[in-house]
Amino acid sequence: MFGSLTEKLQNLFSGLAGKKSFTEENIADAVRQVRLALLDADVNYTVVSNFIKRVKEKAIGDAILKSVTPGQQFIKLVHDELIGLMGSEESLLDLKGKLSVVMLCGLQGSGKTTSCAKLAAYIAKTEKHKKILMAACDLQRPAAVEQLKKLGNEIGIPVFFVEGEKNPLKVAKKAQEKAQAEQFDVLIVDTAGRLHLDEELMKELEEMKQFLAPREVLFVANATTGQDAVRTAAEFDKRVAITGTILTMLDGNARAGAAISIREVTQKPLKFEGIGEKIGDLQVFNPRSMSDRILGMGDVINLVKKAQENFDEAQTIELEKKLKKASFTYDDYLKQMGMVKKMGSFKSLLKMLPGMGSFGDLDFSDSEFKKMEAMILSMTPSERIEKEELSHGRRKRIAKGSGVPVDDVNRMVKGFKRVKQLFKNMPDMKAQAKKMGLSDLNELKKQFEGKKWH
Repeated sequence: MFGSLTEKLQNLFSGLAGKKSFTEENIADAVRQVRLALLDADVNYTVVSNFIKRVKEKAIGDAILKSVTPGQQFIKLVHDELIGLMGSEESLLDLKGKLSVVMLCGLQGSGKTTSCAKLAAYIAKTEKHKKILMAACDLQRPAAVEQLKKLGNEIGIPVFFVEGEKNPLKVAKKAQEKAQAEQFDVLIVDTAGRLHLDEELMKELEEMKQFLAPREVLFVANATTGQDAVRTAAEFDKRVAITGTILTMLDGNARAGAAISIREVTQKPLKFEGIGEKIGDLQVFNPRSMSDRILGMGDVINLVKKAQENFDEAQTIELEKKLKKASFTYDDYLKQMGMVKKMGSFKSLLKMLPGMGSFGDLDFSDSEFKKMEAMILSMTPSERIEKEELSHGRRKRIAKGSGVPVDDVNRMVKGFKRVKQLFKNMPDMKAQAKKMGLSDLNELKKQFEGKKWH
């Protein structure tokens, strides 16, 4: 994500980090490079101009020129300004009232229908007492209704549709009547999109909004389209007054333009981001997390959230004790890898840890996990607790017992040693998050990267 922008900013910052003094000339050059990097990433020109003006004004002040770590202070300044630009704090859904209607809108191909199901699954997970209904009101795109029905079936959330109906407003009205009659708490409405903005689409959305009176009108923006998404969001906001944005396809070749510009242009918060194709790949948009990722500082905020959702408290405490006593075994490794896999792919998780890019080759699929399980189960009890050195002969026996080549056993042993060291060096994320609160993870970030995290 944002590969080119992140690389350019990291190259600039690595050159600044060691500087012992700054002049106005140094600052002007650094600011110019940041400006060019942002424009090249398709960030809105006006947004870039205002951003650069604020950075330059603050950088030329005494805080930078007289700082003992001017390079790091400049990097921190850019980081903090990016956070402010994208909203500073998380913006949560407004689901108050007897029936909360959430209407999704956007152009065709932005991921609206999938986002409806992802949002429904997210609300079902975080608001367990709420009864949710989805309404299939996208009658323009062929198979949109069938797609939403299929997704609804996957997550166990009902979908309202009217077979053969051509008028989306009639479907919306009947969906609302059903939701009220059957005491649903949330109604999520999928609306039609077009390949481009047109008057017919906008009138349809205006009528639907007027009737449904939704608490949330969320614009779904494809992050790979950069400035096009920002311009479209501004038009939708003008006509239907959106309450926030869902950024989709951030796991692909996304451009930074939409993520950085859309909130400043619309003055409406970024609420969610889609980070993958699976139904669970939707997370609350956190400006600090996004700023970290843009600057190549990892994503400790969302890593901690994933850990809290997937790790068993008692098992985690027991594991920490074993790591401190250096008694982490192959059995523990197998259990831990199983728990970690629930959080997502290794590659995606390691990207969330600052400075852990060198561990990217530890990624493995479900089939690789089963292979590793077979190898560990082919060990003797004493081998699993490292009381016996895994000599070449023993490795050949393990390979034969698990039906894999010896090279696979060698890779597994190497991976075990590296992960053992990795976990040993990791701080207690759950305890730290509990102590500090998820709103302030700077100290946790420092523990991952050392004191000089900027």
